[in-house]
Amino acid sequence: MSHTLLCCDWGTSSFRLRLVNKDTRQILGEVINPEGIASTFNAWKNQAKTNGVSRKQFFQEQLRHHIQNLAAKLHTNLDATPLVLSGMASSSLGLEELPYAELPFAVDGSQAGIRHFERQPDFPHDLLLISGIRTDGDVMRGEETQLVGLIHLMDLAGITGESIFIFPGTHSKHITVRQQQVISFQTFMTGEIFNLMAGASILKDSIESPDSAEIKEPELNGFRSGVRESGNSTILHGLFTVRTNQLFRNLTKKQNFYYLSGLLIGTELRSLLPKEAAPIILSSGSNLFKFYKLALEELQLLNDTIIIPPEFIDKATIAGQVTIFQQQQVPLIKPTK
Repeated sequence: MSHTLLCCDWGTSSFRLRLVNKDTRQILGEVINPEGIASTFNAWKNQAKTNGVSRKQFFQEQLRHHIQNLAAKLHTNLDATPLVLSGMASSSLGLEELPYAELPFAVDGSQAGIRHFERQPDFPHDLLLISGIRTDGDVMRGEETQLVGLIHLMDLAGITGESIFIFPGTHSKHITVRQQQVISFQTFMTGEIFNLMAGASILKDSIESPDSAEIKEPELNGFRSGVRESGNSTILHGLFTVRTNQLFRNLTKKQNFYYLSGLLIGTELRSLLPKEAAPIILSSGSNLFKFYKLALEELQLLNDTIIIPPEFIDKATIAGQVTIFQQQQVPLIKPTK
């Protein structure tokens, strides 16, 4: 299977492994697991206390287990198939911590920070571990690989001016690209703050999670109200309006759920105002796509926004991993013995 590559995106709270055709980027099979980097790191610490297993060895054992599961699923032997690994696997909680690449960062992937591990008898895969990038006050791991792939997939290499790519998520990223280089980026803890407020604050009794995937118009209006409120006061006061909405019966608890989301997403996106700022490229998966698009519309930014279809976002990580792998056929950094 010389035309195949194992592509693994290992995040803080999730694991995704795919077998990919390098030439067509077609996914031939995949394994998804909820055991992210954080839980794997904690499991290693517990085992290391008793048997002294090294972090690298423990993480490679987990990878080997998932690769064998994928091989069994596909009825094939994946030994000697190279593996490219991105996400939080290169963090202080991962297989091995790598230094961040610094800005400016070329979006063709040529300046990615990587470490190459040669195959061993107990791990018969050449492994390419991809690091993240940093500024003086911010970091990211994983989104830079997704950005490399997105620009390749969408044929955006011709954009030579300045653009802002938005990657929504638990920690949303706004990445500024100019002349095919990342020149700056910002992280917004939008998703994490939502989860904390909805699950562990006084506001949890003022909202109600949706019981179906269908979102009705009154609930969308609640979201729009939250976006508008994000411009009326500071976020610390705005959050308390979720409580008063329920006390004064301004909104139902389900509407208030979306109001809270709109309040936080609106606060994040207001950083893109004034409207004469650089064009926006929204790069969101399907779970958040509708809400970010709706917030951009409410803020009158949608006309200046390029919308990337959600189905391309999942493919972007694979395209970025393959692109970086093909650029790094000669290892740049050898593992320490």
